[in-house]
Amino acid sequence: MSIFHAFILGLVQGIAEFLPISSSGFLVLVPQWFGWEEQGLSFDAFIHLGTLVAVLVALSGDVRRIALGMIKRDRVWGGLGWKILIATFPVLLVGFFAQDFIETSLRTKEVVAASFIVWGMVLFAVDQWGRKHVMNVEKTGWKQALVTGCAQVISLIPGTSRSGITISAGLASGLSRETATRFSFLLGIPAIAAAGGYHLFILVSQGGSVDWVSIMVGWASACVSAFFTIKFLLMFLRRAGYAWIAVARIVLGVLILFF
Repeated sequence: MSIFHAFILGLVQGIAEFLPISSSGFLVLVPQWFGWEEQGLSFDAFIHLGTLVAVLVALSGDVRRIALGMIKRDRVWGGLGWKILIATFPVLLVGFFAQDFIETSLRTKEVVAASFIVWGMVLFAVDQWGRKHVMNVEKTGWKQALVTGCAQVISLIPGTSRSGITISAGLASGLSRETATRFSFLLGIPAIAAAGGYHLFILVSQGGSVDWVSIMVGWASACVSAFFTIKFLLMFLRRAGYAWIAVARIVLGVLILFF
């Protein structure tokens, strides 16, 4: 893989991970569009670690309050931390056992296109008609956390969008737009860390030649682009909703499917 390819794929990952448009879907499609060799799931997971650093920095205030809350056994922020950890368990379990099937059977443009369309429609519906009464992320309840955590399992299907499906679940369960978005980003921290760490371990343990230069370029590109995407999205949500992204997902899915 060339450094340019790694940079572009990292840029795609950083932008698409937190906009609800599916980073996994675009990481499948971009190499196909440009005739590049597929980079493999390990590269994808490693550049996810770049987005992990970005969310830790961008939401450092929330992360610090959660960490201190868990240490001090605070019921509000510490409780939120436990909700995030427990809600992460379903995606870790399914991801571990379904990894080979996902990599061999689901990384196709047809699957990506269908996911774009179906979950774009769901995002549009819940953004327009969901009841949004929880306005602060620390007030997220157990029911909302578990619903969102179970929805995260669906994000293993390329084209679904981890942030998209978890934001949709949050909106459907009563979280406001900004709260659902913040909770989605915080919920992604342990899942992204686990997936990236696991594939990093596999890369190192297998030995052989690894193009670390390209991997690190992709990591850095994903990190920087993800940080600015998070900041933009949280600022943008104070003025508008997700309808425009949902419509864009549906249109893009149709274009991918038929053209």
